Amino acid sequence: MFKKAVEVKGSQRLSGADRKKLRRNVREKFANAAEADIDLLLPPKAEVSVTKLANRVHLYSADGGPPILFDVDGRGNEIFPTVYGLWKVPNILPAFMLKGAEVSRYVLGGADLMFPGIDVHGQDLPMFAAGEPWSILVPGNPFPIAVGTTLLSSAEAIKAHLRGKALHVMHYYRDMLWETAEGRYVPNAGFLKDMVVEDPALMGALLDPAAAIDSTAQGSEASISEESCSNKMDEQEGIEGLQEGRAESNVEVPAGIASSVQEGFVGQGMERINLNVSGGNEDGEEEVSGALVLTIEEMDALLDKCLLEALHVTVKDKDLPMPGSTLWLGHILACRPPGSVLDIKKSSHKKLSKWLQNKASTGLITAKEDKHRKEVFLTGVNRGHLDYQSYQPGKKSPLPEVASALPGGTVAAQSPSSEVEVGEVFRPTIHVIPVFEAVGVDPSKYYTAAEATGVVNEYVEKHNLIKKSDGSVVILDFTLCDALYKGTVKKGSTYPSEIHRRDLGSSFVGRMQAHHRVSRGAESVVRKGALKSVQIMTERRQGNKKVTRLTGIESFLVDADVLATELQKKFACSTSVTELPGKKGQSEVLVQGGVLEDLGKHLVQHYGIPKKHIEILDKTKKV
Repeated sequence: MFKKAVEVKGSQRLSGADRKKLRRNVREKFANAAEADIDLLLPPKAEVSVTKLANRVHLYSADGGPPILFDVDGRGNEIFPTVYGLWKVPNILPAFMLKGAEVSRYVLGGADLMFPGIDVHGQDLPMFAAGEPWSILVPGNPFPIAVGTTLLSSAEAIKAHLRGKALHVMHYYRDMLWETAEGRYVPNAGFLKDMVVEDPALMGALLDPAAAIDSTAQGSEASISEESCSNKMDEQEGIEGLQEGRAESNVEVPAGIASSVQEGFVGQGMERINLNVSGGNEDGEEEVSGALVLTIEEMDALLDKCLLEALHVTVKDKDLPMPGSTLWLGHILACRPPGSVLDIKKSSHKKLSKWLQNKASTGLITAKEDKHRKEVFLTGVNRGHLDYQSYQPGKKSPLPEVASALPGGTVAAQSPSSEVEVGEVFRPTIHVIPVFEAVGVDPSKYYTAAEATGVVNEYVEKHNLIKKSDGSVVILDFTLCDALYKGTVKKGSTYPSEIHRRDLGSSFVGRMQAHHRVSRGAESVVRKGALKSVQIMTERRQGNKKVTRLTGIESFLVDADVLATELQKKFACSTSVTELPGKKGQSEVLVQGGVLEDLGKHLVQHYGIPKKHIEILDKTKKV
């Protein structure tokens, strides 16, 4: 919508009555927004102006700042927050999380968001309807980068196997609306010129407790100078390409950033779900204690240890080449011992690039500097190096349990014995069976996505299909080409002769048949397709009487008759079980009364069904 510049027809201030009308429209449009959120967008005493464009779009600004809202038809029917508005209130819209920062390049290029670019599997897909406003987030950065409308409902998306377009992007960071705004800015140093990455300041606060306290104390100032952004960037020098992106202007930090980081998906008609992490302080911030002050030599040794741990555990050859920033933020920091703090500036190397080049000089890794992006890339790992061979990776300690809650805030005390294990598995099809047979793997079994990717990588290594001039490219032989593309290339078109290593695994898994495995204790079942969620719906019957319908429990190995008898005693009401017409083996449990939330809690507590697989719909609420 804003890919090209649009002529401005006029601008004027809104009267008091028009401001009130705009607030009402915003309140109705964004049901998740609290009154305080609306006050941040449209301060009660602020001067609100509207700019009318030639394409009928209206832009709303407060106190002469950048536009915070835009109205598509100028009639109040389709109002959306701009990225500037989203940066003030990030949780005003539910958000799709991208699989990685690289996907943001396509969004900032003006492309719509595709389902393969979303970091979510079929069973984790949040509920949404077609035509809903959603925003887009990058992992590790709490500020949205775009806003648009959903093109399918969640049910339709699952039926389509999560393929095709998910979100029609109407406005994004760096489009003409952002470019032409007066006083334009970026919310943090992660917003680059051509992509958006993790917020390095936020990562620094997570690493250094003292920095976290300082940043909290300074948050009330609501602004960070370019010089302080530069200091933060130097601490995470792996993101050196920020120099162009941070030069836009001073970075304004809206109030409430700390709370916005922990906001989750909030679907339409769903209550907000609170997560309480044990071990935090009264403000909900996780306390990090016992961190030792290390000498330069000890910091160097800790860096080397974390690098070796990452090379053993998380860094795979298929992921190379890898930017130094990704290696640092996504791998090395995750391997640091509990209670320790990694600070590259407190080492003898001072900078991430120099440290990686030092490790390359020892022969442990190979690294190359990209002069265009001003960043060092990890291009190879010498797994025969003496340091690599002599290092023994440690066992990771189990993560602390996170208390989960359903609507109402009651914590669900799950029993490990009743926990349901759900996983996505794939079965080889006729296309990929020759690859499995070539490496001696049984094609009649089910495999996870990681296991299937390992099979195709083993085939590539066995047949020496890595391109000698470019180690990131795989040459396709006859068998592998058929496995990936047979039946998909139009008649008369040429089959591809090579593929990038990062696309090989996903393309190979995409040619397999998707299944899901559900296990409860010793009982386990594998079914074709995506896992269907449990659906709980309350509706009115015969005047003001309420009934609650429950379907889909067979997917989680729960007997409908046993559950109905249990609910009859628990809620002291009548229950019945009827078989769904046309759906063999599937039943509906009917419970007299409105027990929507209590039934959901019971399924989580006593049957271990994850709350993300429970869909709740209350038809008794007045719209």
